[in-house]
Parts: sequence; C-alpha cells; structure tokens
Amino acid sequence: MPHGTGASRLKGLSRSIISHHFRGRLRQTHVLTAGKQGQRLEAAAASHQAQVQEMSAEDREMVGTMMADYDMDLDQLPYTAPPGDEGLDMSHAGGEYEAFEGLAHEVAGISGCRYVDPRTRSDCIENETNHWNIQMDLLVEAYLDYRYRDSGDGVPHHGMPPSPSDDDGQCVLLSEIELIDIFTRRHSSLRSQPHHQYPNETLIHHGYLGCAPLYPTVAISLRTLAAYRQTHQRIDQRLCTALKRDTPNWRLLNACPACFYKLEDEPDLDFDWLVTMDGNNSLKRWDSTIYGTNTRVDSCKVRSDFWIDPNTVDKFNSEVRAHAATPNQGDDALVDNMAVETNPAPFSCADRWKNAGPEMRKKMFSVFDESGIFIAACRHRFVLLACNMIRSGELAKYPLAIIDKLLAVYGKGGACAYDIGCAFMKTLGNSSLGSRAHQLGFRLMVGAFHGHAHNWKCQLDWHPMYIPGTGHSEGEGCEHIFSASNALARGTRHASTFHRHQVIKQHFAFWNDDKYAALSNFLWNHYCEALKSVQTLTVELSAIKAELDITDDDFPRYILQERAYLDSLKQPPTRDQICMRYVEALDELAERKTSWDSAREFANNALTGIATGSLEQINEALAQARIRVDSSYAKLQHAEMLVAHVEHQLAVEGQWEIGGDEYNRFKMEACLGKYCTALDDLERLVVMQLFELSKLSLSGTGYKLRQQISKALQRHSEAIRNAINRYNVQAVALNPPREFDLLRHSRANIHSEDWAKPAHREATTKYFKLCRAHEELTQLNVEIRRLRTAIHTEQVQTTVVIEDLRLSDLKLAEELQRQWCLRAAINAVHLHRLDRIECLTGFSGVRGVGVRVQLTSTTPAQNPSMTVNAHMESGKLIPPSPNFHAYLILSRRR
Repeated sequence: MPHGTGASRLKGLSRSIISHHFRGRLRQTHVLTAGKQGQRLEAAAASHQAQVQEMSAEDREMVGTMMADYDMDLDQLPYTAPPGDEGLDMSHAGGEYEAFEGLAHEVAGISGCRYVDPRTRSDCIENETNHWNIQMDLLVEAYLDYRYRDSGDGVPHHGMPPSPSDDDGQCVLLSEIELIDIFTRRHSSLRSQPHHQYPNETLIHHGYLGCAPLYPTVAISLRTLAAYRQTHQRIDQRLCTALKRDTPNWRLLNACPACFYKLEDEPDLDFDWLVTMDGNNSLKRWDSTIYGTNTRVDSCKVRSDFWIDPNTVDKFNSEVRAHAATPNQGDDALVDNMAVETNPAPFSCADRWKNAGPEMRKKMFSVFDESGIFIAACRHRFVLLACNMIRSGELAKYPLAIIDKLLAVYGKGGACAYDIGCAFMKTLGNSSLGSRAHQLGFRLMVGAFHGHAHNWKCQLDWHPMYIPGTGHSEGEGCEHIFSASNALARGTRHASTFHRHQVIKQHFAFWNDDKYAALSNFLWNHYCEALKSVQTLTVELSAIKAELDITDDDFPRYILQERAYLDSLKQPPTRDQICMRYVEALDELAERKTSWDSAREFANNALTGIATGSLEQINEALAQARIRVDSSYAKLQHAEMLVAHVEHQLAVEGQWEIGGDEYNRFKMEACLGKYCTALDDLERLVVMQLFELSKLSLSGTGYKLRQQISKALQRHSEAIRNAINRYNVQAVALNPPREFDLLRHSRANIHSEDWAKPAHREATTKYFKLCRAHEELTQLNVEIRRLRTAIHTEQVQTTVVIEDLRLSDLKLAEELQRQWCLRAAINAVHLHRLDRIECLTGFSGVRGVGVRVQLTSTTPAQNPSMTVNAHMESGKLIPPSPNFHAYLILSRRR
C-alpha cells in the first residue's frame, strides 16, 4: 500500500463508519465511532507486532526491508528475540547473562517452578558484616591517606604526583556511582589506584563511603559522615596503642582528672573517691518474641569498657537470696525488699521508693529483653560504668557488680551515694563483698534530693550534709545523666542488642567529652559558690552563737543527743506489742458481743409488724434474721478465739477489764501508734505535693507536663484531705490531743532540750552547711591542681608520641596532631579558667603543677618517662594550629 494513500485514509478519523451484515435472516447495523476507530487500530497494530514476533530472524529481516522500501516506521517492530534465539549474543562479560536471569525466574514462576531463597534477613546482615570486616584494615589505611590529603574542608587534594609503582593500565573505573554530599547529588565515575582491592577503597580515596561493602551504587561523602564515629573506632584504637592508653582500666583511672589524677604531697581527704549510682528503666529493649518472631542472631560485639557483662553481674545473683527473697520470689527479689531488716517500722524509709511488687514487676518486665540500665558516675558526672538490667527492676546484683568493679579499680577510701543507700548498706555487708568493702573503708550514703524524703532518723545518719568529707556533692549526678539519655529511648526500644549498646556507649562517650569540656566551669562555679557560702554562713552563725550563747562544740553535741533520742524510740518490747494487740482484741470482742446481742434482738422481733398469713414476708424476715445471727455469731467466735490466743501468749490469769489501769495504759499506746501511722502517711503526701509544686515553677517544664502535674496535684490534694481527716481522728483520740510538731514519737517531755528548740536547730543546720562549704574548698583546691597537672602531662606525652610517629607512621601522626589541636583548645580554656580561680580573693590552694602518684604496673603511661622529660628540657612542644588561638580568644571573650 502506498504511504500517501494510507495517510490520507487514516488522517483525522473524524467521521463514524456504519457497517451492515446479516445474521441468519436478520440484518444488523454496527456504528463504529471515531473514538472506537483508534482502539481498533491499536488492536490491529498489536496483532501485527505479535505476528512479527513469532517470525524467525530471517523472516523478520525481510519484513523490515519491505517496510523500509515503503517508508514505513521501523520502530513498530518488537525488540524481543524470536523463539529459539533467546540465548544468542549473550555472555557473562557483557552482563547479559545476569540481566536474563530475572526473566528466567519469571518464566519459571509462570510454569509453577520457582527458586526459594533460604537466606533470612539475619543471614544477609551477617554476610554484610563479614564483608566489611575483611576489608576494614584496608579501609582504615585508605581513610588515613584521605585525611593526609585533606585540604581542610573535607575534600581530598588530588594534585599529588602518582607514585612510581602506579600503572594506569591496572586501574579500574567505577562508573556512574551516585555521590551524595551535604548539599549536592550527582552521578560520576571514579578511577581507582593500582593497589586498591575493593571499591570502597577507591571511594574513600576520593572522599566517599559506599552504602554496600562489595557492590556499592550509592556513596556518601566522608565529611557528611564526620559525626559518625564508626570509621574512627579502629583509628582511635591505634592512637590509644601509640599513647599507651590500651592498658586495663586506663579509661576508669583517667576518666575524670579532677577525681582520679592523684598527686603527691596533696592534703588528705576524707574520701579518696566519691561516686553515685542509680538505675533507670527508660532505655528498654522489647523482646522480639512478643511479636511472634525469633530473636535475630547478631554476631557483632560491643567494644567498650563502659559495660559490665551479664555473666559478671550474675555472679551476685544469689548473694542476698536468703536475706530477702520469699519462696515465690526467687531471683526477682527487689532491692527494696532486701532491706526491711535494716530499719525498724517507725523509721522505715526504703518502702517509699518501691514502684511495684515483685509479682507485678515480673509481668511487666517479661516483655523486655533489657528493662533499663544501671550506671555509676563520679561527682563531676563522668559516666564510669554501666550494666544492663535484664528482665527485672533494680535487683541487688546490679549495684553489687558496680561496687565490685569500683573497689577493684579505685581501692580504699571510697564513698557512693545511692537513693536507698541506708537500706543497701546491710545488703552489701551480708554479701561476699562485705568484708572487702569494710577493709577498704567503703561508705554508702543517700543523695541530697532523695534523702529529704527519708525519715529524719535516716537523714542524720545518711544525708550528705551530716557526713564529713562530702563537701557540696549532692550525690544526684545520675539524675542529670538520665535526663539526657532518656532521649535515646525511642531509638533503642526496637534495636538489636549490638546497636542498642552502640548507641548508648556513643551517647556516654559524647557526654563524657562534654563534661570534660565543662570541667573547669564546674570548678569555677563551685568555688565561687563555696566562697559565698563560707562568707555568708560565717556572719550569720556568729550572730546566732552570740545571741544564744553557744559555741561550735555544741552543734555536734546536739546531733548526738538527737540521734540518741531517736535511737531510744524503737519498737516497743514484744510483750508491750502483744498487750496492745490484746487491747485491740478486747475492743473487738466487746464490739462483737454488742453486734451479737443486737442480732438476737432483731431476730426476736423479726415477725413483729408482719400481717398474719403473709407467708412470703414471714419467710423473707426469718431468712434475714438467720443470716444476721449466723454472721454475728461467727464473728463473735473469731473474736473470742483471738482473745483466748493472746491471753495464752501473755499468760493472763483473768481477762482484763475494759477501763482498767492496764487496759488504759496500752490503749493509749495503741492510739499513739495509729496516730503515728496517720501522720507518716500525711507527711509522705505533703512531700510529694511539694515536689510536684516545685516542678511547676521550672522554666523547662513543657505545657503538657504542666497539665499532667496539675491533674496529679488535684488527685494528691484529695488524698491529702483524706489523710488529714484520718490524722484528725487519731489526733483527737489522744489525750491530750496532738498537733503537728517534732515530738510525734515522744514518750517524754523534751521541750526544754536545746537541740529541740527551733533557733538551736536552725543554727545547727547552718553550722553543718558551713562545715561542708569549707570541705568543698579543700576538695576544689586539690581538684584544680590535679586538672592543671593532668593538662601539662598530657601535652608533654602527646608531643612525644607525635614526634615518634612522624618517624614511623606519618599519616597516623597527622591524625593525632589534628585531634590534639581540638583537645589543646579545650585545655587552653581550662587553663584560663583555672588562672581566674587562682586570682579569686579567698583562694587557698597550691599553685603550679604537681607530680602524679605512681600507679600500678598495669598503667605504665601514667607518669612522664625519661623521654618525656628530655623533650620538656629541650622545649620541643608542638604548637597548636591557628584555630586553637582563635578558639582561645573567643573563649576569653565569653
């Protein structure tokens, strides 16, 4: 058909086509509209392509030649191979075979036969991990080379001449790799070096890191991943080896220079080291079995000395089982339940920190593999140790494992603040660590915040304000750490074990870096606060002492007298307790006799007022009378049996008469006990109310939290009103009626004692605050000199290592030099603040650097060597970079 004729007939399709045909004898008419004509043509073209596709290669070539002769469109010919020729022109080298594999699998699926991949997601992750591991050392070398060629903005410099061994013929070209930078995204081809074995070596050489270990198609620039520390981990290990920081416990011994960098000839402190520990259940991790899936096997191991492994923790699993656990509790006995013996009932405070009973906790923690973390931190809030709480709350094994490690590393003269330290002290004494802790002089205390919710007797013994040597250490550093780590919860809840550990360790590492950067600021603020406290309290206390005619020797005596008085208020003797129970049983028996008489009278008059002949009403009245009589009689029998049992215990010959002398005596004791219980309950609710009210005034409290606090305050207010009503009932029952006062447990009149008078008590509080302020200044004087000495020694040692590495490993030396510039900038700010502290009026410390106390042989790099001293004498100290001076100037301006 000529091309022109076909074009004139098909152009436009603007008119309908009417066709007629017969079906049997009937004539049928069909109208083909313009729109339907297009569909008809498309169907004809598809049929035409299908016919051509079935042709052989020779027939198809003939058809193509014919269409070319008539100027027809050759693009309409299908591109698929004809039947029987699918395997032609394919090879592994060109990649056609791999492309055809997908089609083969589709054909197999149509035929009913398909290949099932037995690999799981866990297998893929394991393979990926192994592929990264086998090339990690090479990637580290490539990264060091990249850092060596870094022009300063994260972009490597490629203007260096190639080495003589380079052979362009052996280079491989990575084509069309998608490169992602901070603000750009492009496709490019990168040329590898002859010694490169893996694609990621080439990518790192050009400043990128692939998203797959062997066959990357997407790569991200290294300067974009600068905040990600995974690449730096192996480098840090090599730097630690060069700096002799890979010895056991090096990090713990050098975590906080102000705490653990002990010097010769420094004043003796009451505590050589002071830490705080606590648990937190925010960083949970769900058990995957609750979703009906198996736990994924992850062979990645955490490389961190922050963590105490579960096997070490489980060594203390049965330490206190005999002291705390009930037969049904087993290993899940709580720390709170362990210490019931520590404090008698009137002074028990550990129960105020129970969140739930053991059985309830078992159900709650069963859905978590790790239910939280337990950590220890120094007084400057550096994180020292951490362990996982596994399917439980704060069991005793967690603090015991922490204390075991602390004693092994830091030795004697230590102290630790714990929110239930008063109760846990007995647990520690009964454990296998008891004798060692006693020999090393280890001391437990309660944090200042938690301590104010303990009873007053506990505060006199365990609150930091009354413990010599604590200074201004509040013992609540863990709360500050948890306030920051709680933000990790949403990322760790569903992570794997390795990635959860990795995230928490990374967070703690950055946290410690921040604490080191702010260490001199901590010392400055505490020194100014201590000087102000000494100045203010000295003036106030002098005026009070002159007015009351007392001396400093009176205040410790007041505390001893108060403690002796509270010690005398122990539980009544066992016989007195039984006597009070006997009085209560007699009251109950009298009440049951009255109820029995009332029930009998009710039964005798049950039919009075019921019309004769009303059988239904008679049966109902008799049934009610029988139930009331039977119930009252059973209660009366129970009361008589209880009275008989108590009389047998007391060997009472005749039953006491209600209103008699003995009865009245113990009746008052029983009322006093109920009164004390009601007052304790009221005190607890009021303290909770005050804590919640204090949160409302915090600037960092958000709107939603304020709403929740307001609702809680409303509920607490109702509970307080009920507690006040109960208190009023018990207070009125006393003779004389009681009011709110200090002497709620008193059995003697002590209003004339000096220690009980408000003015003397206020003076005593100021005296102990003044003592702690003087101790804080002594502690800070030691810590300031320790920090200055640590900075000086670190600079000298690092300089020596950099000089040595320049001869053996130039690239590693440049990396250490770059990291040292950042550290030197922070140290310069520290030195500037330390100079400001030493210029304060009232500074009483020793200026200059000191000499560190010789440590054990396991940490040989703690003191300068002869090489270090030689470098000091020669003055070969590497100057910091220009950025260091700019940072110093900006810091001083601030």
